[in-house]
Amino acid sequence: MLSGGGEGSLDRLLPSISTSLSPRKRTTSQCKSEPPLLRTSKRTIYTAGRPPWYNEHGTQSKEAFVIGLCGGSASGKTTVARKIIEALDVPWVVLLSMDSFYKVLTAEQQLLAANNDYNFDHPDAFDFSLLVHTLRKLKQGKSVKIPVYDFNTHGRQKEWKTVYGASVIIFEGIMSFADKELLKLLDMKIFVDTDSDIRLVRRLRRDITERGRDIEGVIKQYNKFVKPAFEQYIEPTMRLADIVVPRGGGNMVAIDLIVQHVHSQLEERKLRWDMAALASAHQAQPLPQTLSVLESTPQVRGMHTIIRNKETSRDEFIFYSKRLMRLLIERARSFLPSQVHIVQTPQGEDYEGRTFHGKRITGVSILRAGETMEPALRAVCKDVRIGKILIQTNQDTGEPELHYLRLPKDISEDHVILMDCTVSTGAAAMMAIRVLLDHDAQEDKILLVSLLMAEMGVHSVAYAFPQVKIITTAVDKKVNDLFHIIPGIGNFGDRYFGTDAPPDWSDDDMDEPSC
Repeated sequence: MLSGGGEGSLDRLLPSISTSLSPRKRTTSQCKSEPPLLRTSKRTIYTAGRPPWYNEHGTQSKEAFVIGLCGGSASGKTTVARKIIEALDVPWVVLLSMDSFYKVLTAEQQLLAANNDYNFDHPDAFDFSLLVHTLRKLKQGKSVKIPVYDFNTHGRQKEWKTVYGASVIIFEGIMSFADKELLKLLDMKIFVDTDSDIRLVRRLRRDITERGRDIEGVIKQYNKFVKPAFEQYIEPTMRLADIVVPRGGGNMVAIDLIVQHVHSQLEERKLRWDMAALASAHQAQPLPQTLSVLESTPQVRGMHTIIRNKETSRDEFIFYSKRLMRLLIERARSFLPSQVHIVQTPQGEDYEGRTFHGKRITGVSILRAGETMEPALRAVCKDVRIGKILIQTNQDTGEPELHYLRLPKDISEDHVILMDCTVSTGAAAMMAIRVLLDHDAQEDKILLVSLLMAEMGVHSVAYAFPQVKIITTAVDKKVNDLFHIIPGIGNFGDRYFGTDAPPDWSDDDMDEPSC
């Protein structure tokens, strides 16, 4: 059992090889939910990750590059990870710690842990099944729920944190190389080799000053569990490493070599959103059956005349846009499922009507322009839940990137109305739909609503996500070389909020939200 050093290895573990080099640590560690940002002197790195870009087919172009960091406790794995992240200079990185995947202790095991008699350094202490499942999903670019382990209670906190896939995933832990299935997911394996005396000193300082433990208890656990486990399970896996980093985070020569290799791998896997290919992919194709365009009545055409006119004042632009939005949301509402519902009128007669037949309606706006449609949605759908997504274009790669996300809990059974005022290429809309699907929304329960769309955007969304219903008030045929809708409406967000459009504005409204 885990209370001893442990001879037996799990069947799925690599065979242990007895060598002796240095001890390793891992006892009780208050598992903290890491902030999603790593701020350096030059920039901010989003360590919570983001869904990688998907191509025009709605499928992921490449899997993430996964770096595995192994080494004894207090060897400096986290420091090396952060140095690599900073030197890589890529904006989207996931940092995943093995600390989150300790098993929940039984009452008997908790008593052992309280007396420093539980072995947290044995492979059986970790939930490898959950760990492999989580890392595999992250590598595929999907969102995952990460347990938050609390070493004060030796259990998982009620709230798990959501993490997304990214360009690079760095996974660190004392047993990072100890599982065969786990090893298959690692594209690069790094072993951090730090002198045993240094690691013991670091462990003593940490456990005494940060965790309020006494020196006798720390040394007892170190000699009984930490050192033997390092020699039996951790140190032998050094032979599996592609790179061994002596002296940990202070070895900048090794870190520079690692970064060079990762850069070369990322260059080979570079994801590019090929707008030109997308523009020509669906030429001369009929509009999809999933598209519903509001009937072009004199009233609707009159409102379009006003909001498309460049001379229209901001007040009139807002007024008539809001009228169109209300009509658009009412139209979208008609596509939601309903069932017969009989009520009794004040005259005592039965009336056969209809009522919404579903769990819930959730609205999600693509910031910033999509946010202007929220009042219309609230006016039509009482008690609707609202989420927000901010997507911006990377000026270096031309790819859309997720910068902000706030979704209501559990949208798996909801009918989701996704709102964006204009859709030209469909890039932002496609990424937003992908985010919703990664949060378990059902494709056939997603409705994309937009005041104005280009044929290119309609085809792109419908081709990638054929079950998504698309509702708009008008479809324009052309998109120019700058991917502006022609004849179009201009930059909706700037006209609505009264801000100036940048020279390279996009009709997909992938811009900052207004304050």
